[in-house]
Amino acid sequence: MSPGPAAAYAFRLGITAGAIVGLALLGLLYWLGQLAVFQLAYVLLIIFPLYLVLVAVALSVWLGYDKDTTSLRPVYRSKEPK
Repeated sequence: MSPGPAAAYAFRLGITAGAIVGLALLGLLYWLGQLAVFQLAYVLLIIFPLYLVLVAVALSVWLGYDKDTTSLRPVYRSKEPK
């Protein structure tokens, strides 16, 4: 059984919320002077995408998208008459 449209909406909402929270935290740290411009650029280019991947992994497991090879079914090509 695959997750439905509500799970897809929750996934999009979770990714959006995770991105907003992450960017707000980076903006706050920059505003407080804890991050220099070069550090902020490094975090935005290297660390932030990894953070978003971790958020996506956590959401996919929570919402039931974590299927493995045991969930796969064989696909057979039907023979069409010529």
